[in-house]
Amino acid sequence: MTVDRLPRAGAGLKPEHQRHILEARPDVGWFEVHAENYMGAGGPPHHSLERIRALYPLSVHGVGLSIGSADGMAPGHLARLKTVVDRYQPFTVSEHLAWSTHDGIFLNDLLPLPYTEATLSLVARHVDEVQTTLGRRILIENPSTYLRFDGEEMPETDFLRALARRSGCGLLLDINNVVVSAANHGFDPRAYLASFPHEHVGEIHLAGHAVLEKDGETLLVDTHDRTISLEVWRLFREVIARHGRRPTLIEWDVEVPAWQDVEGEVRQAQSLLQSARGLDARAA
Repeated sequence: MTVDRLPRAGAGLKPEHQRHILEARPDVGWFEVHAENYMGAGGPPHHSLERIRALYPLSVHGVGLSIGSADGMAPGHLARLKTVVDRYQPFTVSEHLAWSTHDGIFLNDLLPLPYTEATLSLVARHVDEVQTTLGRRILIENPSTYLRFDGEEMPETDFLRALARRSGCGLLLDINNVVVSAANHGFDPRAYLASFPHEHVGEIHLAGHAVLEKDGETLLVDTHDRTISLEVWRLFREVIARHGRRPTLIEWDVEVPAWQDVEGEVRQAQSLLQSARGLDARAA
């Protein structure tokens, strides 16, 4: 299967929904899978995914490569990722701007990086290694963050722009992550998006977040366990109106609801993409 020439909305593929998808074949543009769920040699996960791959385009999203680790990427992980990519030939492959391993220990989280020239050089080398191994360009996702580092040398958007230019990678714009980080650090999400290097964006993610209140402080957490907020929808509409449409994913990874609930958000994203028809050329 190949992705449509005109960008469409897709959904994260969850085991709870696979039987319905195979039987009902819903009108969804594409599905995304997490690479780590398919790094085994065979079994039921691959059997189902091969059947879905025959019906829909796929994207592969990594969560464990640890592309920002000072110790180097997780040993053996890149080889396993290549096996998945070679097997399913997704239309995009993406990873997070984060690190998750240290001294041989996997920390099961996507941890932030300091935006310095040294970090930029490190991440660019790792991206180059990944792209050389896979034989294709990858997309790097902007993170949701909960702390900042002293001594940072550049804003996140400048870091991502420089990374794309230096390595040739593309970017995955997660608008929910922008909203989460903006609330946690006290900056304007629209100003962030105005400075984002949209010319490198190959995919957009939309998801839900939790709002935690304690001792008068508010913290947003990128939970992927609920409906998308109105603010994220508004910013998505503004981004595609100004910068053109991109393949757009609805992420719902925790407390996964019935397929109809996920499909409703896919349809909403698709409706907004359709309403932006004709704006791609103007943005270009």
